[in-house]
Amino acid sequence: MSDLNSVHNRAVWFDVPVKNLSRSAEFYQAVLACEVSVHEMEGMKFGVFEHKDGNGGCLIEAPEQITSTGGLLLYFNVNERIRDAVSKVEPAGGKILETTHQIGPHGFRAICLDSEGNRIALHSNTDA
Repeated sequence: MSDLNSVHNRAVWFDVPVKNLSRSAEFYQAVLACEVSVHEMEGMKFGVFEHKDGNGGCLIEAPEQITSTGGLLLYFNVNERIRDAVSKVEPAGGKILETTHQIGPHGFRAICLDSEGNRIALHSNTDA
């Protein structure tokens, strides 16, 4: 986690619970078009989202924590490629719950289930 995140952002890191680490890493790499590197430390495997200068997060194997009906809704940035990202959700093992729609002056979002059953939002400032 960078100092920039600690100083300027309210959210500094996130963990996404998953059932199958390799399957979920493939899902997020396809949908978000970013690298997810798999690591092992102290007997725990996890996948870290590429986050050079921005907020970071990882995939953790914790199937008991998955929820598709409530809890926090994490918005993933797919700026200027929301249509492309949404088109990759189902082929990558996810499900579209709400198709791309405008959220007032705040851009566009689509709500999906990831390959593990987590409810997530894809967000873009433009409908492209």
